[in-house]
Amino acid sequence: MTTALAPLILTAAAGGGDDLWSRMFSFANYGELLQLVQNSVIAGAVLGIVGGLIGVFVMQRDMAFAVHGISELSFAGAAAALLLGVNVVAGSLVGSLIAAIIIGVMGSRARDRNSIIGVLMPFGLGLGILFLALYQGRTANKFGLLTGQIVSVDDPQLLWLIVISLVVLLGLGLIWRPLSFDSLDADVAAARGVPTRAVSLVFMVLLGLMVAVSVQIIGALLVLALLVTPAAAAMRVSASPILVPILSMLFGFVSAVGGILLALGGSLPISPYITTISFAIYLVCRIIEARRTRTRSFRSAGTTAGVAA
Repeated sequence: MTTALAPLILTAAAGGGDDLWSRMFSFANYGELLQLVQNSVIAGAVLGIVGGLIGVFVMQRDMAFAVHGISELSFAGAAAALLLGVNVVAGSLVGSLIAAIIIGVMGSRARDRNSIIGVLMPFGLGLGILFLALYQGRTANKFGLLTGQIVSVDDPQLLWLIVISLVVLLGLGLIWRPLSFDSLDADVAAARGVPTRAVSLVFMVLLGLMVAVSVQIIGALLVLALLVTPAAAAMRVSASPILVPILSMLFGFVSAVGGILLALGGSLPISPYITTISFAIYLVCRIIEARRTRTRSFRSAGTTAGVAA
């Protein structure tokens, strides 16, 4: 009996594997699909570049946890807008800005900031789930707020994204020097007369804007993949104040655009593709860092041995 069933089990497993692969990478009618999602590709490129740039300061200021906290309130705002039938981007912006301002004003110290974020995260997620449960529209709209939708970027949303990204770039340019100083050593910056509290609040507002527009592409749950991982990867292979932002923007661009182009070939949400590419880049950078450290250790050991001899 078992021997007779074995071929059937193997055939079913092979069929299931083929079906899974086709759902992930089929690339049927790829050229036609690419024409339909030009807005998404442009949006991904903008988000990858600007998100990679602001992510450098997120890492320097040890605020990766804050990104996740803001994204939960952004999700709640977007879900409320979906329920009320108003602009989802506007709702996402309101939620992000509320969270960013609360964290910026009340979380000047790392311990206070983490406590506030820990309170805001479940509150925002709970509100978002409540609003989605009350929403009677398309299920895809609900799911897209959490994991992103590849075809959800229309012309008005793209315009919102580009305008907000330009505002973030302009804001970062205006506060670049004091923000860099404050990010490296807040106590020394304050002693030198840098308005650290004001700089921190402005940065949190810019971060809130960036999180809000990122949620529209990759979803609230995995927004860290564009705002944290590229910068974390870049800081593993360089310490240059010029090269790190450039590498971070490059990694963000490759992750976002590459993820969108791969997602076109399957029927899955966009976020797994973006997060996988982003993680792969980070893993490669960790390996490069480890090899460099190992090489330096060998050279140092060789030099020490030569001096001793």
